[in-house]
Amino acid sequence: MRCPFCGYENTKVVDSRIYFEGNSIKRRRECEKCGKRFTTHEKVVDLSLFVIKKNGGKQPYLREKVYNGIIRAFEKRHIDKEKIEEMLDKIEREILTEYSGEIKSSELGDKVLSYLIDLDEIAYVRFASVYKKFESLDSFVKEIEKIRNDKKK
Repeated sequence: MRCPFCGYENTKVVDSRIYFEGNSIKRRRECEKCGKRFTTHEKVVDLSLFVIKKNGGKQPYLREKVYNGIIRAFEKRHIDKEKIEEMLDKIEREILTEYSGEIKSSELGDKVLSYLIDLDEIAYVRFASVYKKFESLDSFVKEIEKIRNDKKK
């Protein structure tokens, strides 16, 4: 690993920790030349995940696309971005194991919503309004009532 400060190619690992429920490794490194320390994250990059669109077409799953949709739902709301990363890791693991690497776009949206409801109700409603294509105020009210009823149970 090249040092980001001086560009020297030899660095040593000072500490390694499992990160995001074992889906990645966080390493603390030290440059052997300048002595400065920095952190790296190791994780599997190429997951063979596919999303089946409503028209039947298949396209590669793009983590960034799902992440950006979730971030928009949390706009001006406080959320630890690590929680979103953890949520995406769980969803990806479920797609690989429960769906054999392929998931319908509607199931993916439902899965995101199932995690969002536990993180933030406002973000849930915002994401649902786009995902479920709310066209009226009544759509919002019905979704909010659904959340209230589910919480009472």
